[in-house]
Amino acid sequence: MLLSLAPFVCAQDYKVTNHWKVGGTGGWDYMLSDDAAHRLYIAHNARVEVLDTTSGKIVGAVTGLKSTHGVALNPDGKTGYISDGAGNAIVVFNRSDLSVITKVTAGTNPDGITYEPTTRTVWAFNGRSNNVSVMETGGNTIKSTIALPGKPEFPQPDGQGNVFVNIEDKNEIVKLSATDLKVLDTWSLAGCESPSGMAIDRSGHRLFSVCDGGKMAVTNYDTGKVIALASIGQGPDAAFYDAQRKLAFSSNGGDGTLTVVDASKTSFPTVQSVQTAKRARTMAYNVAKGEAYLCTATFEAAAGGGRPATVPDSFEVLVVSK
Repeated sequence: MLLSLAPFVCAQDYKVTNHWKVGGTGGWDYMLSDDAAHRLYIAHNARVEVLDTTSGKIVGAVTGLKSTHGVALNPDGKTGYISDGAGNAIVVFNRSDLSVITKVTAGTNPDGITYEPTTRTVWAFNGRSNNVSVMETGGNTIKSTIALPGKPEFPQPDGQGNVFVNIEDKNEIVKLSATDLKVLDTWSLAGCESPSGMAIDRSGHRLFSVCDGGKMAVTNYDTGKVIALASIGQGPDAAFYDAQRKLAFSSNGGDGTLTVVDASKTSFPTVQSVQTAKRARTMAYNVAKGEAYLCTATFEAAAGGGRPATVPDSFEVLVVSK
């Protein structure tokens, strides 16, 4: 009995344990933790901020961009890639000094981005042209542009030559072949509205898509079938699966929560809803430390019902741990 309750008991202890001040202006998007290098990459307006996850201090930033969305890292430990939405480009940068190496023209408004290890390619999913730009990393050139059935959101590679991506406006997942450079399958996400963030369990062959309406769709990526709908918070945008602890996480900007789901059980129960902050919708996760990072800021009152502006220098990272 104690063994079966262990994941539930452990999960109850998560809380906001630190605030790392970043500052600056403008909005933000996806984040990525490089656990081995103790670095946190944050797409923040026209730059990518880089923080030290040991101290919470700013290391530097990749600058000279237009509107950043996501970051992917090459396993060589030397190179990184940024989707620059307004620049319609994949930005290649040097991880040692954060200098820009080159900018490669992609489709319109590249958003989600990932590195595919079997072909050593970078995949930038273009939110306005409904396609994916595949860049080979040897010469940093686009080798293929693959059409998609709708607006792509976050992708995940399985490490075996397949790439999966949520299609936000069709409530679907698309499976793509990295070797054949084509769509292999399209699966309906029944019960999932506007899927955004996606996490992957490579040993269990499962995908976790976070959706509007307070749901996380769990899909078996061998069959394409939705096997569960877990309960999460409102307004999610990012997800992560911790294989070590068998927990799935969803960051929810609508109600300012981080949902913790026990993925070791077939019922996928929600074991904790951690209060974070409104609009803290994106997240990175450090498996080595067992902690999540979320971004937020203070906002000015919106005039006429428009989108509120951030208060200058209020941008920060929330650290959630035990």
